[in-house]
Amino acid sequence: MVRLDIFADPICPWCLIGKRLLDAALDARPDHPFEIVWQPFQLNPGMPRAGMDRRAYLEAKFGGQMEAVRAYAEIDEKARAAGIELNLAAITRTPNTLDAQRLIHWAGLEGCQHAAVQALFDACFLEGRDIGATGVLAAIAGAVGMDSGMVARLLASDADADAIRARDAHARSRGVTGVPTFIVADHHVLVGAQPTALWVQVIAELAGDPGAQPLH
Repeated sequence: MVRLDIFADPICPWCLIGKRLLDAALDARPDHPFEIVWQPFQLNPGMPRAGMDRRAYLEAKFGGQMEAVRAYAEIDEKARAAGIELNLAAITRTPNTLDAQRLIHWAGLEGCQHAAVQALFDACFLEGRDIGATGVLAAIAGAVGMDSGMVARLLASDADADAIRARDAHARSRGVTGVPTFIVADHHVLVGAQPTALWVQVIAELAGDPGAQPLH
């Protein structure tokens, strides 16, 4: 197996797009060698724990309403090209994602991390649910086979919060500045949503397929 670390934040639309493009390659090559591990990275580590109004957040982030509209027009176009119909109008709040990152960590311990990440993306970008809310996170946990009651109790505590912050800080110290960032075999770094064709090429090279182009 080849470890594929994915640094991501479940409120990042580019991470959703990047996952969809990677998943298409994994579906095309079910013999892929990847052991996928989702790693924490918060785009907004200083976000209030209760989150904030989505419109206010976007206007502050992009420097005004029109700039935010232009930025998300590109995101919507790229998402549609990847087969994703974003429901951006349904999103009313931008959450603090520390608790979502804790859920992803716990899902990894139970072998359902990839499903949990997808469920978080769906809840945020397709359903407009607040993935900073304990009830929403517990429901997502239950939907992917985890004990929702146990997850709710863990979320009510500080369990693993410091560990998530430390892993985020470690990623930044290694040079991760944005997401998605993919690290193949702890060596090759790919930043941003990568085309499916590139992932197919990477898998072919790792599998030793004749004529495969080497990964640099």
